[in-house]
Amino acid sequence: MMCKVKTETSPFVKWVGGKRQLLAQFRELGLYPSKFSDTRSRYFEPFVGGGAVFFDLQPKNATISDLNSELITTYIVVRDNVESLIESLKQHVYDRDYFLKIRAKNPAEMPGLDVASRFIYLNRTCFNGMYRVNSKGQFNVPFGRYKNPIICNEGNLRAVSRALQDVEILNVDYKVAVSKAKAGDFVYFDPPYYPISSTSSFTSYTKNGFAEKEQVELRDTFAELSNRGCCVMLSNSDSAFIRDIYGGLKNVTITTVGAGRAINSKATGRGKITELVITNYPVGGNNGGKI
Repeated sequence: MMCKVKTETSPFVKWVGGKRQLLAQFRELGLYPSKFSDTRSRYFEPFVGGGAVFFDLQPKNATISDLNSELITTYIVVRDNVESLIESLKQHVYDRDYFLKIRAKNPAEMPGLDVASRFIYLNRTCFNGMYRVNSKGQFNVPFGRYKNPIICNEGNLRAVSRALQDVEILNVDYKVAVSKAKAGDFVYFDPPYYPISSTSSFTSYTKNGFAEKEQVELRDTFAELSNRGCCVMLSNSDSAFIRDIYGGLKNVTITTVGAGRAINSKATGRGKITELVITNYPVGGNNGGKI
């Protein structure tokens, strides 16, 4: 058992491509829409993952969603049953054989509380905090080697639970999640990134992948939401393909931000890279405060 008390609200899972390291840049560059008010409109975050942007903004009216059913079950348990989850997490141990035993369990045959406890345990103890599944949809990330992994962060889990209390949490496709978005709402997309090289491709987030066809469909949804009058912000890789498919849209601003890359099959491919933030509104306003 490894627990820690922490008071600020931050993502409760590690997530490949998570935006925690970029939040300061988002605010410094004025990338959040200055005209959005969550007292009158709604915030949507499909592909929520670790939810770094959601926890940075902590909007009053929000819908977060993801196709990853285990992740969404975990969010719901954190929101609705955090104390039982904390007690369950305290029972886990950091040990390779124990890890493999927990990993081998089928979440489809487990109650929600156990799904959430397993999900967080595996996330905090697997290699690099990755989430990857095989063709059968089975989690297959190996055991990670850490000096002292924090499996149960009690204070943060309680803070996250409070932040989620009035939030709608859905296990649906992003198109369904934003179908009710209307003029004035703010939608942030953080999809699986388009690969910038053959060794950086990471499309195993779900067993169905997210390739060029899906990227174009997302671009079309971006355009549709823009036509509806929504404020739309999207993150993706700094690639010619992404620049090309979004560059032809009207009233689009493409901003380059610096990031670190941790997932690559070759160590030489890790390090500092650039990413794109694409918005359908001008950036650079005074957006330093909470929306």
